[in-house]
Amino acid sequence: MTATPASSAAAPPVVDRETWLRERDELLVREKAHTREGDAIAAARRQLPMTLMPTVTVRGPGGDTPLVEVFEGRRMLIAYFHMWHDGKPYEHQCEGCTFSTCHMRMLDYLHARDVTYAVFCEGPYDESAPFAEFMGYRFPWYSAKDSDPALADGRDFGFIACYLRDGDKVYETYWTTGRGVEALMTTYHALDLTVYGRQENWENSPEGWPRVTGHPWRLNGRPTAQWSRPGVAPR
Repeated sequence: MTATPASSAAAPPVVDRETWLRERDELLVREKAHTREGDAIAAARRQLPMTLMPTVTVRGPGGDTPLVEVFEGRRMLIAYFHMWHDGKPYEHQCEGCTFSTCHMRMLDYLHARDVTYAVFCEGPYDESAPFAEFMGYRFPWYSAKDSDPALADGRDFGFIACYLRDGDKVYETYWTTGRGVEALMTTYHALDLTVYGRQENWENSPEGWPRVTGHPWRLNGRPTAQWSRPGVAPR
């Protein structure tokens, strides 16, 4: 992944501050409408019906673990279903799942709202758990490779599922995939505030704006987040 150097990239027109403030205020109207619509969608999401999960297990450091125990005593669970390529080295593992999960460092605020965050990996535990350690992940990591198919329910890995616990019963309340997974990607939310945005080819940006060449989530052959890991040679 490379991007056009900032010094050679195009830039917005320069205007006086009064004009800039007026156009900023016009955009703010649209932003506020977007926020209110997002709030309305979130309210509808909270009021969705839920469905009872069968008794399923995942494999963790203590062996087979019932789904209800993944909650760690909390009421809610967010699980990310992580893709895995069996037998492949770390640099060949899913760059999109790496991008999603590497952001989930600070769990205190989730825990304060009675929510546990965990990853259910598509690959075997003995093979994938060292990868989680290599990446420095602090959240619980489990393998769903040999779990009852009802856990994924026919969905391809690379999705988020949300659950509610009522005693020993577990209900699935919501799931999302594709761009819905961007809920975890705080880097994208921050880049969307900048003049050049995500710098990806699909974006509606003016001619001359910098664009990423190559895979947007890889840098010099590795998922971008791996370059800061101990033991990885400097790029």
